[in-house]
Amino acid sequence: MSLQSDNNQTICDEHAFDNFFKGYAKSLRNHLYYKFGDLDQAEDIVQEAFIKVWDNCSKIPVGKAKSYLYTVAVNLGTSLMRHNQVKFKYKNYITRRKSDMTNESPEFLLLEKEYMEKIKRAIASLPDRQREVYLLSRIEKKTYREIAEMSNVSIKAIEKLMHKALIKMRKEIGNV
Repeated sequence: MSLQSDNNQTICDEHAFDNFFKGYAKSLRNHLYYKFGDLDQAEDIVQEAFIKVWDNCSKIPVGKAKSYLYTVAVNLGTSLMRHNQVKFKYKNYITRRKSDMTNESPEFLLLEKEYMEKIKRAIASLPDRQREVYLLSRIEKKTYREIAEMSNVSIKAIEKLMHKALIKMRKEIGNV
C-alpha cells in the first residue's frame, strides 16, 4: 500500500481512500464471509464499512484505518446476525400462530407442540460446535464443504461433528 503510517495523516484524500479501498476490500470481504457465512451479506457489509470510514475519515489516522475498518465491519455483521436471529424467532412465532389457527385436532396440535419442544431441547443440549454444524446443515442447507470453509476446518471434521450431533439427537428424541 502506498499509504504511510503517519498517525497525523488521514485518508480523506480520494486517491488515498481509493488505494485504501483497493488494498483491503477483498480481504475484508473474505474475512466477513468466513466469519458470517454469507457472501452477499459480506459484500454489503464491506460497502457499509467503507462508507463509515469515508464519513469519519478526518477522525481516523492512516495508521489506525485498517483496524477501524475491520472493527466497524465486524460490528455491522454482528448487528445484522442479531437482527436475523430476532427475525427468525418472530418467523417461528408467526408460524406457530398460523398452525394454531388450522383445523387440526387439539390432540394432534399438542403432540406436534411436544415434539417441537423435544427437538428444541435436543438442539439446545448439543455442544456449541455440534449445534452450529447441525443448524448450518439442516436449517441453512449449507453443504459440509461450505461449513468446513466457514469454520476453517476439514470436511472430515464437519462430518464427525455432524455424526456426533445426529447420534445425540436420536438419543434425545428417538429415531424418527
